[in-house]
Amino acid sequence: MTCPNNHTDWCGRDHRCGLGEHRSDEIVVDLPGRARAVLVRVRTAAGREHAEVRVRVALAPTEVAARRQLVGLLGDLRQAVIRAAIAARPRPRRATR
Repeated sequence: MTCPNNHTDWCGRDHRCGLGEHRSDEIVVDLPGRARAVLVRVRTAAGREHAEVRVRVALAPTEVAARRQLVGLLGDLRQAVIRAAIAARPRPRRATR
């Protein structure tokens, strides 16, 4: 839903809104010293909505282990993006008889 001033119900209504964009408050998942993820919902000036996600993960101290982590992380992110993209795709309408 949109408010009369064009802010959405979930909009942060502060300095984050600008240039026609509306941005929600950050949703943070924090595992101190290990990982942190920040999600922000965004509506562009064109009306398209997006999820903006930043992830920071502590890497292993050795190069081989760190690379192994990165490969796993990229694979998991790929799957998450694919799932989200499929869920956002409009379903075909069934023909009515």
